[in-house]
Amino acid sequence: MAERNSTSLITMMLEPTPAIGMTLPAEVREKLAELELELSEGDITQKGYEKKRGKLLAPYIPQIQGVDPSLQIDNRIQASSQAALPGSKHNKSRVPNTRDERFRSDLHTEAVQAALAKYKERKMPMPSKRRSVLVQSSVEACTPPDTSSASEDEGSLRRQGRLATSTPYQGHGHPAVEHWFNRVIQGSSTSSSASSTSSHPGGRSAMNTTTHAALNANAAATALADLMAHTQLDNHSTPPDVTGLSERSSLHAERPPVASVRGVPRGYNHQANVMETADGYEWRGDGSLSFLDGVPVNSRVSSKIQQLLNTLKRPKRPPLREFFVDDFEELLDVQQPDPNQPKPEGQQMIPLEGEPLGVVTNWPPSLPAALQRWGTTQPKSPCLTALDNSGKPVYTLTYGKLWTRSQKLAYTLLNKLSSRNEPLLTPGDRVALVFPNNDPVMFMVAFYGCLLAELVPVPIEVPLTRKDAGSQQIGFLLGSCGVTLALTTDACQKGLPKAQTGEVATFKGWPRLLWFVTDGKHVVKPPKDWQPTVREASNDIAYIEYKTSKEGSTMGITVSHSAMLTHCHALTQACGYTEAETITNVLDFKREAGLWHGVLTSVMNRMHVISIPYSLMKVNPLSWIQKVHTYKARVAVVKSRDMHWSLLAQRDQRDISLSSLRMLIVADGANPWSISSCDAFLNVFQARGLRPEVICPCASSSEAMTVAIRRPPEMGVPPPGKAVLSMGGLSHSVIRVDTEEKLSVLTVQDVGQVMPGALVCVVRVEGTPYLCQTDEVGEICVSSGSTGVAYYGLLGITKNMFETIPVTMSGLPISERAFTRTSLLGFVGPDNLVFVVGKMEGLMVVSGRRHNADDVVATALAVEPMKFVYRGR
Repeated sequence: MAERNSTSLITMMLEPTPAIGMTLPAEVREKLAELELELSEGDITQKGYEKKRGKLLAPYIPQIQGVDPSLQIDNRIQASSQAALPGSKHNKSRVPNTRDERFRSDLHTEAVQAALAKYKERKMPMPSKRRSVLVQSSVEACTPPDTSSASEDEGSLRRQGRLATSTPYQGHGHPAVEHWFNRVIQGSSTSSSASSTSSHPGGRSAMNTTTHAALNANAAATALADLMAHTQLDNHSTPPDVTGLSERSSLHAERPPVASVRGVPRGYNHQANVMETADGYEWRGDGSLSFLDGVPVNSRVSSKIQQLLNTLKRPKRPPLREFFVDDFEELLDVQQPDPNQPKPEGQQMIPLEGEPLGVVTNWPPSLPAALQRWGTTQPKSPCLTALDNSGKPVYTLTYGKLWTRSQKLAYTLLNKLSSRNEPLLTPGDRVALVFPNNDPVMFMVAFYGCLLAELVPVPIEVPLTRKDAGSQQIGFLLGSCGVTLALTTDACQKGLPKAQTGEVATFKGWPRLLWFVTDGKHVVKPPKDWQPTVREASNDIAYIEYKTSKEGSTMGITVSHSAMLTHCHALTQACGYTEAETITNVLDFKREAGLWHGVLTSVMNRMHVISIPYSLMKVNPLSWIQKVHTYKARVAVVKSRDMHWSLLAQRDQRDISLSSLRMLIVADGANPWSISSCDAFLNVFQARGLRPEVICPCASSSEAMTVAIRRPPEMGVPPPGKAVLSMGGLSHSVIRVDTEEKLSVLTVQDVGQVMPGALVCVVRVEGTPYLCQTDEVGEICVSSGSTGVAYYGLLGITKNMFETIPVTMSGLPISERAFTRTSLLGFVGPDNLVFVVGKMEGLMVVSGRRHNADDVVATALAVEPMKFVYRGR
């Protein structure tokens, strides 16, 4: 088969065939198009398609003796397509009436005879199968020198001129074949353009643009290109399969579109579009594949295979040297400060001291002593009211019940829990409090039961799953604190993940714990002669409050008994708390402001707390306002988020009044976006009895506790203040007052005055804690007896956070007292009002300028959401 194909190929290409110049009739082209359509739809096989196509084209090509007609047709069209390739030499514009010497008929006749004679002498082995459609020349020296003056690219001539045999002049198709192929392509074209005409010399004028003619043109040209692609043989060696596909699958490659044959502009140079492959081949602009050393491989490959080659050519990872190519110049260059940037111009600030902490004659010596007093003298006074998810009161805990139940728990923890006949707990041990956010009563009993037993409560969140990432950090805290016992409720324990034994599963990263349920049936009534030890406030640890840093690590902040008592004293004086006042608490009662106001200070002053669970707020955002109206609450502790939610639902409730409120404490008033919630809330509820001076934002941190709070109006304090600051100045830590008309401003509200008995200063953020100037933003530091003491078990960061010594510009310490960093960025404004513009955890330094993450939130909340903020973006 290979012998017959090679013989017919050489004979067809070199024998003059003047009758080929005729054009295929329209009905033949139409049948070719129908065959092409049937093949694409799978109605006929590839073999049947080629057989029917050969019969259609056989009458229009002269028969050559001794050659199979189908093979003759395939080989003739293959050679003709070689002459009509877009990148070939014959399609280039050449001087009229000039002819290459190698195309003379006597040379061709002689070459035919020599080639046939040489081929008959060689007994080539019959190949068992076709190995590839790609053809590689075996001998480089067989290519004759290029003597044509019209040739612009020797590579394209060699690509066109090399076939599987090594006969001289074998690669040059006969002029008649080239002429016939050009006539077929041009006669089948539906468009007449300058590019297609110049690419095919001697072409006729274009036919009418009709759908029928376009179909015929597509069928004819595609069929000829397919004939060309399917008749390449490799008699000697097979080049590597660069597509990574099998030889058999490459025979059925997708045929290229017709536009690749006839849509070539004048003067097109295929070298302008060359793409190297990963295996030593190159794609040319005409769609052919060639070796990089010039050895040609004439083949049309589908666009999908070419896309695959492009993917394979792309390296999976950059070279090793590129990993080390970095912008060393930019890294080494020291960022030069802008000479025009604003700089602080004020004097060095003077530390700000709060009013003295008042002396109260009948003030309890400790918090357990206050509970004992109210539990014995005012046993029926309400202490805490818990609500369910529908807003109905579930249980009201009185001071008498709180005292007796706390006593029972303290006795049980110290005397009824044993291990190997030894008490499980001793005074000073740490105990975990695991209570849900909707059960403040049981938490309060457990907290004061630990205080009466002289144990250290560690309130934590309820773990959701065994491998929760947040609970792993909590487990690290419990392990570092040496916690061995966890207190919880019966309902909460039933909801915890269980092991196969039925016990509470050991959470990942947690120490092994003994779980104890604090419900009534599990505690024992103490003997009549047993009384808890109520001591005066000391520097021993009272409780540990957890804090999660921005890196995700959890730390425990220790608070002493004296700091807890002093903080309750300072809050009572700053807020003007009195006995039997009603306070509505929306915050988490286990930590920060929710714990300070709703659990500690409230007991100190025998106040009645209405605890609003978070689950109720999600169902009814107006629930806290309704309870203020129902219980005539004098104080409410909320966050700006709660005020914002109530604005969205306020139309559903009309018969409410906030006239009883004398103080609305905004716990996150230090956030820049809280001012917008406060202003909007006042605009809506001022008509329902809310007075403007009632809104009291405050600033606090877990380490320093309450830093500053705006006083209620009856204390004769200066009016609240607002500051419109330039964002550009703040990015350089400089305070510059601006106007609200500009977009690049930040409007902040004050957080009131410094807490009683505290000394406050502002130090620079980086390096030595120098005092800031009066128009400079820095970190607020507090020195008082009501701050946290340390990070439990972390001495290194404890010294940096809780034992800071601010110094003047001359290097002298401003006080012998140590200061606690608050992580709040701000300054002291007029009337000794404290302003906070951000937090250290949200600080971002970009190109030497400081920005704060809170500003991003404030900007998003300041715009009109229906106009600028779109859902899903």
